[in-house]
Amino acid sequence: MTLWGNRFTQPMDPLAWKMNSSLAFDRRLALQDVAGSIAWLSALLKAGVLTSDEAAQMISALQNIASEFETDGFVYLETDEDIHSAVERRLGELIGPLAGKLHTGRSRNDQVATDFRLWMMQTLPVLDKVIQDLQKCLVDLAEKNIHTIMPGYTHLQRAQPVTLAHWLLSFFWMLQRDRSILKDLHKRLAIMPLGSGAIAGTAFPIDRTALAEDLGFDSPAWNSIDAVSDRDFAAEYLFCCALTGVHISKLAENVVLFTTKEFGFFRLSDEYSTGSSLMPQKRNPDPFELARGKSGTLIGLLTGLMATLKGLPSTYDKDLQEDKMPVFQATDILLSVLPVLTGAMSKMFIDKVRMLASIDPGMMATDLADELVRNGIPFREAHALVGKAVKYAEGKSLALNELSSKDWDAIGISGIEIKEILDSGRSIERRNAIGGTAPQAVIEQIKKARKFC
Repeated sequence: MTLWGNRFTQPMDPLAWKMNSSLAFDRRLALQDVAGSIAWLSALLKAGVLTSDEAAQMISALQNIASEFETDGFVYLETDEDIHSAVERRLGELIGPLAGKLHTGRSRNDQVATDFRLWMMQTLPVLDKVIQDLQKCLVDLAEKNIHTIMPGYTHLQRAQPVTLAHWLLSFFWMLQRDRSILKDLHKRLAIMPLGSGAIAGTAFPIDRTALAEDLGFDSPAWNSIDAVSDRDFAAEYLFCCALTGVHISKLAENVVLFTTKEFGFFRLSDEYSTGSSLMPQKRNPDPFELARGKSGTLIGLLTGLMATLKGLPSTYDKDLQEDKMPVFQATDILLSVLPVLTGAMSKMFIDKVRMLASIDPGMMATDLADELVRNGIPFREAHALVGKAVKYAEGKSLALNELSSKDWDAIGISGIEIKEILDSGRSIERRNAIGGTAPQAVIEQIKKARKFC
């Protein structure tokens, strides 16, 4: 028997029942549902709705049900519409008609919203941990590569030399923003819907402030209509997941690029590479390609929920049953992808010689312009002179450091130690301000990063 079937004379169509049922995915809320029910019984006891013996018997039975969930001993039935009805049905099997008092004063509307928030509050630290693990990996790699020089790119064109450590840490700070957003979400998650009923609030004298505290919420929701329909927290959670996905996709794209023969900066270990069923020579960066691809799925999950929410009438509508699957899927994606990327990055071979060899003197053109500025030439004029030098060298198929003193005189640049200016190591050392790529600045950056992981 369903929790609502008494007013109907005909059973629900089997296909409609299958479509209506949410047990296939909301069973993940089992422990949260039991915890919410136990707290609700305590509140009913304090309100004088239950006797102490009734409450004790029901709470003991619910604790047994929680143990069944934890040991995979709970038996679901085809007649269980959702996790809430499954728990109440099992409670009836254990203690009989007394189980019928469990749902006093509450609705599945406020119940599911409470369960969902509880699940997400408990998941945030788990997600934070796997993001932090990748951060730790990046910092460890950075610490080993403070003096490793690589080409930096803008528009995917060689720009200026940077240290590999500085490049790695750029992804650290992206992930730190992700963690910060997830942490900030908690204060909007920790608003308790329980006690809002179906729409108008509970008719029993429930101390909702004490109930919220009992369940680990910061406060009860102040409007029962909003409480049962609000899924902003789910949309925000999916945004956090999607943004994290975008950041790891950016990292993945760079690794895929840098493991190609054309770049050759990195080589993945066999543990994190795949081959080709046709081409024996292939070493494919599949984990990073999958991470890149799954970022699209994460974005789709967010936009899908937003489309579901945009046109709903006030309070609870069955459309909101579509809120949990994308959240669960997004969580599963990140919890599966992030540890793999962490492992792959930690065992990746870095070809320092190849990276250094990819630096060409033209990448220090800005350093040359800066030196002219130090000699009293306005930057725009200095920029034009160096641009003229680059064009002149290209016309003669020479690198900047291959131009003769006569060439520099013809360009209009003299009195400067060109070879020293066009040295990549010195170029990096000059950028020692906070946030720069110089080894000393990177050491300070690492100290700052370590505080977060």
